[in-house]
Amino acid sequence: MSISTNQLKGGNHIEVDGTVYKVLEFQHVNPGKGAAFVRTKLRRASDGNVIDRTFRAGEKFRAVRTEVRRMQYLYSDGDDAHFMDSESFEQLAIPQAQVQEELRFTKPTDEVEVLYIDDRPGGLQLPSAVDLEVTGTEPGLRGDTASGGGSKPATLETGATIQVPLFVSVGERVRVDTRSGKYVSRA
Repeated sequence: MSISTNQLKGGNHIEVDGTVYKVLEFQHVNPGKGAAFVRTKLRRASDGNVIDRTFRAGEKFRAVRTEVRRMQYLYSDGDDAHFMDSESFEQLAIPQAQVQEELRFTKPTDEVEVLYIDDRPGGLQLPSAVDLEVTGTEPGLRGDTASGGGSKPATLETGATIQVPLFVSVGERVRVDTRSGKYVSRA
């Protein structure tokens, strides 16, 4: 089965020159002079690199079959991240480099969605925001208020470091946007 450039949608997976990519952004351009084309921003499924690519209008690609399976994140041993299927209890190891960014916001025992691309694990899908506890940050200075502005680094329970407002202290739960890695609000 093939997919044409006019059928592209954000989130689709396509194969270009033997490599699987996820479509992040696309824009159909129809200049007044010359042939129409499509500008895209693609993420390589194997290593997460993002590239910009332009295609002729009507160009066709092989559509890639994707499936999502719910799994529990068990642990990471430095080389691989280990997951367990919630229904069959089968364990799966995915190279840690492939899911490094998503693991920043994932605790052991968390339920995650493992994306399978052509029946092979290809990455994790996280919710758009997660609630995590702050385990380390400098205390706010006297006089710091919610409207005082400014930010400071904070370490979360997963080990990730993000910028938080000055009024956030150790032990509080904060909501983090998993796509940008930025503080959203207190949880």
